[in-house]
Amino acid sequence: MTTSPASPKHTPRVEDEALVRGAGRFMDDPRLPNTAYAVFVRSPHAHARVVSVRTDEARKAKKVLAVLTAEDMKAANVGSVSRHPPVPGRGGAKMITPFRPSLAGEKVMHVGDPVAMVVAESGEAAQDAADLVQVEYEELPAVIDLHDAMKKGGTQLYAEAPDNLCVDWPGPVPDENNEREVAEIIAKAPHVAKVSVANQRMVVASMETRGSTGVYDKASDSYTLFVCSQSADSLRNLTAAVMGLAAEKLRVITEDVGGAFGMKTPPYPEYPALLVASRQLGRPVHWQSTRSEAFLTDTQARDTVTEAELAIDEKGKFLALRVRHLCNQGAYVSTAGVGINTNNFARCLPGMYRIPKIDVSVACYFSNTVPIGPYRGAGRPEANYALERVVEEAARITGINPVRLRKKNLIPPSAMPFKTPINTYDSGDFPAIVDKALKLADFENFNKRRRESAKRKKLRGIGISCMLEHAGAMPMEQASVSFPGGEQIILGCNVQSTGQGHATVFPRLLAGKLGVDAAKIQHRHGDTAQGLTGFASVGSRSAMCAGSAIVHTADVMLAKGKKIASALLEASEADIQYHSGNFEVVGTDRKISLFETAKRAQEIGENLDTKEKVETPLTFPNGCHIAEVEIDPDTGAVDLVTYTAVDDPGVMLDPMIVEGQVHGSIAQGLGQALAENAIYDGSSGQLVAGSFMDYGLPHAHTMPIELRKAVHSVPATSNPLGVKGTGEAGTTAAIAAVMNAISNAIPNGEANYMDMPATPAKVWAACQKGLAGK
Repeated sequence: MTTSPASPKHTPRVEDEALVRGAGRFMDDPRLPNTAYAVFVRSPHAHARVVSVRTDEARKAKKVLAVLTAEDMKAANVGSVSRHPPVPGRGGAKMITPFRPSLAGEKVMHVGDPVAMVVAESGEAAQDAADLVQVEYEELPAVIDLHDAMKKGGTQLYAEAPDNLCVDWPGPVPDENNEREVAEIIAKAPHVAKVSVANQRMVVASMETRGSTGVYDKASDSYTLFVCSQSADSLRNLTAAVMGLAAEKLRVITEDVGGAFGMKTPPYPEYPALLVASRQLGRPVHWQSTRSEAFLTDTQARDTVTEAELAIDEKGKFLALRVRHLCNQGAYVSTAGVGINTNNFARCLPGMYRIPKIDVSVACYFSNTVPIGPYRGAGRPEANYALERVVEEAARITGINPVRLRKKNLIPPSAMPFKTPINTYDSGDFPAIVDKALKLADFENFNKRRRESAKRKKLRGIGISCMLEHAGAMPMEQASVSFPGGEQIILGCNVQSTGQGHATVFPRLLAGKLGVDAAKIQHRHGDTAQGLTGFASVGSRSAMCAGSAIVHTADVMLAKGKKIASALLEASEADIQYHSGNFEVVGTDRKISLFETAKRAQEIGENLDTKEKVETPLTFPNGCHIAEVEIDPDTGAVDLVTYTAVDDPGVMLDPMIVEGQVHGSIAQGLGQALAENAIYDGSSGQLVAGSFMDYGLPHAHTMPIELRKAVHSVPATSNPLGVKGTGEAGTTAAIAAVMNAISNAIPNGEANYMDMPATPAKVWAACQKGLAGK
């Protein structure tokens, strides 16, 4: 694979040396003496009553310290693991959030649901004893597929959720008049494009599986949870609520994290069980998920069906959009599982396009599958996919060239800030981005390349995806700046780095603000003992939210420093300015360094240590991605010959990291388009694609032969840094670009309605039909 044009000059990340030398601190690295090890006994059934749990033989096994069941969780007052903000349903109905136990005692709701936990002196001893736990089940009919879950009078999973409905969300702006107006526009429109698209269920498959160590301190009657998370503070608050603890009674520590992608945000059933076990045993208790467990217990993603209707006038102008989105929520409600399919989904509409009227609603249903949670994009790829497929269908039914139709309806930069029916976009230059992508992709010479492919009996296609998403939900974030002594600054952040390079980006940001050497700034995160609040590193929010908090904190600190420096320099505060690491008296050579000011402040009973929080409004990253594919009709093999990505991330704090984020997110989008599919058996509820032998992760050969990347940055106006976010752009854009390209390649529209993933078998079948009817 080649990348063009040439990448900007790379500055090494400060994290990398320790990681490549094996000095990282991941969850399964030993950290505490006298640690015991846990193994969970999990349900082999998708839906069953738990008749009995017999633990006598397991308790007698060698090196076994304890066997915990639902009774232990009840005795410890452990509450429901499901913790989700309320989402209003239609007519004021409440979202249904069934109780999710830490260890199931009455029913199991999906294969992999934990029923008991064995703790022993070693992981091997715990595993051997877990095999001795005897659980008697009464198997019940399982509901797996979304459409089966929706059947009236079908199997009911929860008494409080008739027809398995979790929530029927009427949209971000529920308005019966708007719904009626959109219906009328669609009924009268000269053209109406309609599509029904599915986003298959996905396994997150982070390189490092989940793990945790629970520790109880009897002296302080408090707990510590070492865990791979995306925010120590966020996970602490949620887990403390599950445990019925005051937040200050639980400390959460997260060190290095080997990939997360949203999946490591919520609390999981294992975490309270480990804390309870530690209290019982008086020693740390550790658990590390196996890869097989990860397939069956980590929140999964997508599993949606979206119907979109786009009304178009005679000249190709978009008039109204109606979207009905359905989601298979899984067995329980995870922390953000409903939010990603309601607000996250809807806020991506109407994308780059001027669409005056929008009616969007969402219904989420329960099933006996692993709960749905956030995964890179989290609602954004689903929305963009439906929008870009319906725009492609609009081009087909109107006979207007797909590029011309898109450009005709783009919101012009002169209209910014632009109020859509759902959001207000603060900035963007969509026409320039599309033009830049078309030029970089050499779009005008595509037909020549198609003819060359045809000479080799290959089918060639090109697909466009205009992408817009929102970044920065949960806008509050806090940062701290402190002076431990010497010429050193400690920068504290709440957001957790899971590979994004926070320890590189944030100290350099602060160093630039203060005019000091970045090597003098230590980045700290991942510990609730810092006392910092905020949310997780999700939704492309870290750079804009944490970055804004860092700048604000620095401003407040400098204001304090200016006052102290004025006293030390015996000058009016109005005559003090800060420049390049020094407080200076204007018009003189008298000055004092930031570090000396901090030292002297402590000597007089003052300090420059500062902790501040700030709220940062949403931003709207956008871009245009173009995929070009070549298909072998004899085998169905799809080669991604070129992939072009032009993105607007706003101001880039580190171009190299932005490039890496786009590269990685494209890879995950290509994985969904071409390979990944978490298939369940429809009757038993077993995850058929339950290992890497069966689940098609993207590989190096899945990536494009040539990847062309560029940026067209328009600074955001909603935050002082001008940052928009970039971590999910490629995933959001890629699936529509690739599927539109495949549809364009295969004759007679035989791939127009192909569901992802576009496997060789599906593509081959479409090619045979398309070529036969040519």
